[in-house]
Amino acid sequence: LEVRIRQQEKNALKVAEFLESYPRVERVFFPGLDSHPQRALVKKQMYGTGSVLSFVIKGGYKAGEKLVNHVELVTLAVSLGCVESLIEHPASMTHSELTLEERKNSGINDALIRISVGLEDAEDIIDDLKQAFEKV
Repeated sequence: LEVRIRQQEKNALKVAEFLESYPRVERVFFPGLDSHPQRALVKKQMYGTGSVLSFVIKGGYKAGEKLVNHVELVTLAVSLGCVESLIEHPASMTHSELTLEERKNSGINDALIRISVGLEDAEDIIDDLKQAFEKV
């Protein structure tokens, strides 16, 4: 299990770094990034960083919904724990029953995307995200 988790963390960092530099992304949330506001605390308190990351896509709700519907390798799912990479758009999936105001009060941006990064080759995951971004 530890070997699996460490590989997923490495993959997640590569995906997060790609997203952080991608022009269609407003912000990336991943504790493994040096830009994370609590990076020093993460290093002090955590053994690793996990493999779940979030980001805000430019273009709002519709852009988020389109992106997750155009991935091919990454699986669209509400679960966030598996050996395969999974992606979700909380505003249209897990938090869709909340009003816009309730989502905002809960910190759920309508353009937020969550990814649980799996064991696939990180470059394959990145390539899949790139092709999905092109369709948004």
